[in-house]
Amino acid sequence: MGQKFTEQVSSFLFEYDTPRMVLVRNKKVGLTFRACQLVVLAYIIGWVFLYEKGYQSTGTIVSSVSVKLKGLTVTNFSEMGPHIWDVADYVFPPQGDSSFVVMTNFIVTRGQKQGVCPEHPEAGKCEKDSNCAGGKYLRQGQGIMTGKCVNFSHTEKTCEIFGWCPVEIDDKVPKPPLLLAAENFTLFIKNSITFPRFKVTRRNLVERVTRSYLKNCTYHKIKDPLCPVFKLGDTVTESGQNFSTVAYKGGVVGITITWNCDLDWSTKYCVPVYRFHGLYEDNNISPGFNFRFAKYYRENGTDFRTLYKVFGIRFDILVDGKAGKFDIIPTMTTIGSGIGIFGVASVLCDLLLLYLLPKRDYYKQKKFKYAEQDSLKADKTEAVSSSMCNLQEKEKCSQ
Repeated sequence: MGQKFTEQVSSFLFEYDTPRMVLVRNKKVGLTFRACQLVVLAYIIGWVFLYEKGYQSTGTIVSSVSVKLKGLTVTNFSEMGPHIWDVADYVFPPQGDSSFVVMTNFIVTRGQKQGVCPEHPEAGKCEKDSNCAGGKYLRQGQGIMTGKCVNFSHTEKTCEIFGWCPVEIDDKVPKPPLLLAAENFTLFIKNSITFPRFKVTRRNLVERVTRSYLKNCTYHKIKDPLCPVFKLGDTVTESGQNFSTVAYKGGVVGITITWNCDLDWSTKYCVPVYRFHGLYEDNNISPGFNFRFAKYYRENGTDFRTLYKVFGIRFDILVDGKAGKFDIIPTMTTIGSGIGIFGVASVLCDLLLLYLLPKRDYYKQKKFKYAEQDSLKADKTEAVSSSMCNLQEKEKCSQ
């Protein structure tokens, strides 16, 4: 028992097993095998290593965005008279972050003060006081109902409300847009990013953007792709939209800043790429983009406000990207997976060799060695007779 165990341990430690190799001289199989290897090699080198950069480790981006707008325009219509508009009037929010709105059109309701007045007919009409639930408001209403049904005009009755009176009535959107000149306003985007994993920090004011260059440049995707100053009209056009159409009732434009950096090279080659996307779809259901804001003032101890229904273009600035740098671990992982993929060539050729070629039975006999029960008994008998012959020869030699 001890001797048998020692033999097993010795066999495990000091013996090496290797698969049986069969050399097949067949042009079809040989060409198929080399073609498969060539395809796998092209995939590993061309796609995995060169295009996907499988030899690099990657890091995510952290970013910050701020914007500044510049531009002036003048409007002159009966409700307001001559009025000049600057960035403090047409940009919301005024501090300018990664999402902001530029006003391009508006409807104004002047002289509102808190009190009681008839509701707008669009919110709902009434015939008697019981149709107006006191203390509640209608879904489209502009104030709290007092419980009375009053005359809105000679032909219509609506619920009386407590709110800012008179209610907003004019719903006719000016055409052409009142601030169509916003097409020539400029947008200055400042973007700072960092790749924490690689401790690399960059700004979109890269080395080629100097102070003198910044004063005169305007973004152009071919001539000035790194200039961070954009004309609003150009950004809307680049997004595939028409500025005057979007300015009429408002819309949404997305600006993406993409940083894809190969940090195996100098960081000066790590530069942003700007793209523009139209996120506005004109249809009959709630078209455009609008909201309301008010300017408050006080006269003779009474608070008044001027209400604006604003139509504008909302700009959403999104930053994405990744950085890559050589790392031995993903390199070895990629090489190992590539070597494993080479096994696909052998599998395909074995299928062709053993199941599709006319001489498949012959190749099966050469590739596989079958160990059946009868052959095992014959091998055992042969081994016993051989050992007996060896024993007889030893006895003869000893005599």
